[in-house]
Amino acid sequence: MARIVLDRVSKAYPNGHIASRDLELEIADGEFLVLVGPSGCGKSTALRLIAGLETPTSGRVLIGERDVTGLPPQDRDVAMVFQSYALYPHMTVRENLAFGLRIRKMTRDEIDRRVEPVAGILGLASVMDRKPAHLSGGQRQRVALGRALVREPQAFLFDEPLSNLDAKLRIETRAELARLHKRLGATMVYVTHDQEEAMTLGDRVAVLKDGLLQQVAPPMELYRRPVNRFVAGFIGSPAMNFFEGALERSGTGWRFCGRDSSVSLALPAELLPAGEARPDGGTTLGIRPPDVRLDPTGRSSGWPARVSVVEPIGSTQIVHCALDGDDPSALIAVVPAELHLEEDSTVGVEFPPEAIHLFRSEDGARLQARPAE
Repeated sequence: MARIVLDRVSKAYPNGHIASRDLELEIADGEFLVLVGPSGCGKSTALRLIAGLETPTSGRVLIGERDVTGLPPQDRDVAMVFQSYALYPHMTVRENLAFGLRIRKMTRDEIDRRVEPVAGILGLASVMDRKPAHLSGGQRQRVALGRALVREPQAFLFDEPLSNLDAKLRIETRAELARLHKRLGATMVYVTHDQEEAMTLGDRVAVLKDGLLQQVAPPMELYRRPVNRFVAGFIGSPAMNFFEGALERSGTGWRFCGRDSSVSLALPAELLPAGEARPDGGTTLGIRPPDVRLDPTGRSSGWPARVSVVEPIGSTQIVHCALDGDDPSALIAVVPAELHLEEDSTVGVEFPPEAIHLFRSEDGARLQARPAE
């Protein structure tokens, strides 16, 4: 296995589109790194630059100790698994798994030595003589994965490999991938637009936007301490609530005053470093839906809100609330299913100070000097 380094890699196309901008990223030997972001953010381009399917406009790509920037894909010793299974329909599972090894002129014994254990690991031993048309979607994806595993490359690259599977199969195959990584200790780079996949699979997650790396960190650090408003809003479902307003000094602490909402609350002094007050406005307050507290009696010390929609989802319920005006989803909360809430009722709202996130409005940068505990 091998370390992968993207050293100030940029990719610009002839039409002027810039897919990657000075991307600096180091993926440790044996790490499972997930690239995530909205469509067009440059995550697939980054993967293709590692694979050699794209040539960088500037910068270097290193795999192991080699500079592979100018090498074609077949000389980089990486294996790629795509969204499409791309299996040979006229070949059996065994033949699909062995095909890449056969064209490398490996002996029959060496091919069997690699294919049989992989088939066992992926649960394909009982379908080795079937053709792809007689396999389920999950089995086909495992064959595509197995075809990469038998090559024993330095790194595995995954380009949204689970997006064609239904929800149940996605969860099952995701778990298989996690187990495989632990078993093999392989370097894996995985691209997805699904932040749930990113959070559950990655040792670290790299969030991209418009070709720029926003943050790379372990999943829970992204969730608890996003470096900017974009990361805060992208990671987490339902998305973080945001309110525009101003910070003012209040005694020994602070007070946030909402600009277009009734949100107004005191914040402890230690939440911000010295000198971060913005008396002229320009502060965004964020809070995640599971951190919002709702009081159905309406006697909360916070402020009132009207319940517009209640969505039961099993052990919890997603509650949409109107704070002011006509926006029925100005605030979204996730609360226990046992909390009895009726649509059009009035509830009290509280934001625990320790769950607050603060950002500069003009550039979205995080204001807090320390993570919320």
